[in-house]
Amino acid sequence: MERFGIERKEVLRYLGHRGQEVGEKLEELVDECIEEIKAVASPKYILRTFSITGRDGSVILENGLFELTGKAISRHLGESDSCMLLAATLGSDVDKRIRYFEKKDLTKALILDACATAYIEDVCDKVCEDIEKSKLKEGEHLTWRFSPGYGDLPINLQKGFLAVLDAGRRIGLTASSTNILLPRKSVTAVMGITGSSCRMAASGCAACSNNKECAYKRTEE
Repeated sequence: MERFGIERKEVLRYLGHRGQEVGEKLEELVDECIEEIKAVASPKYILRTFSITGRDGSVILENGLFELTGKAISRHLGESDSCMLLAATLGSDVDKRIRYFEKKDLTKALILDACATAYIEDVCDKVCEDIEKSKLKEGEHLTWRFSPGYGDLPINLQKGFLAVLDAGRRIGLTASSTNILLPRKSVTAVMGITGSSCRMAASGCAACSNNKECAYKRTEE
């Protein structure tokens, strides 16, 4: 059984569907694209735990090794003495496949893109679920993922974030001069490690500051 997967309903959510009837042809094309992305993707990820050694409008890791700046991340990690940095990617072949169809079949390119987005999110979700299970045994919990670009956590931290994880060498993940992750279907995030009494109640879409306006938020089943 595959560890990571792509759910059709998640692909449709990223395509903007909100319970509308989906025609047979679209279902078939979505299923085709799901299999195509799974065939070319090479999911990889890195995790590293850091102690939090300072707070003053930012979060300082490992006595100055790396600093996460901004009030939002300070609040997010406010009950944590340590945190985990995550970097995950589907690999460059996914980007190549999407770019190929952007020139040949834009509809398919859009669906492939949605499939890839659903896939990398599933990778991150499953990895965090596994960590949460292990932390439970130690009486701890993991907060939800907080990425550069959320709130006032600057996107220009990407290169430093990747550097402390050695992500370029280990999983081939880098950032452009404009702080775009390369390959594009990649994620970086930080999660706080908390005691059982201070686990954050909200997570994912429910915790996002853009929840009310986001066109892609999850709705109740």
